[in-house]
Amino acid sequence: MAESVAVSVAPLGPTESDPERCEGEEEVRGNEAGENNQQTGPVAGAPQNRLAKLPLSRIKALMKADPDVSLASQESVFIIAKATELFVEMIAKDALVYAQQGKRKTLQRKDLDNAIEAIDEFAFLEGTLDA
Repeated sequence: MAESVAVSVAPLGPTESDPERCEGEEEVRGNEAGENNQQTGPVAGAPQNRLAKLPLSRIKALMKADPDVSLASQESVFIIAKATELFVEMIAKDALVYAQQGKRKTLQRKDLDNAIEAIDEFAFLEGTLDA
């Protein structure tokens, strides 16, 4: 039985050092076409144009779970969250190549395994998806 993982990969926008970036772009990014602007649940009051997509409170809790970490500044939590987002995006894009070779739109475990085996940057992940 193959496990499926649905992943939506959006292209990265311009960086802060990009001269083409305008100040109002962050507001537009949160309201791009195709996004559902209705929110339900506990995050209904959260701003639409968050810089980090992962919940920073959970990232901080995971960081503090390490006995070597006693304090974590907001900036360090944000950097870890952003690095995690970029890492997940990178591995998802690489795995998507293998899904597309199989004429599929949904990522499966074997696509992640293939990406991990093929790309040297992911060598530290080899064997982590084994059940």
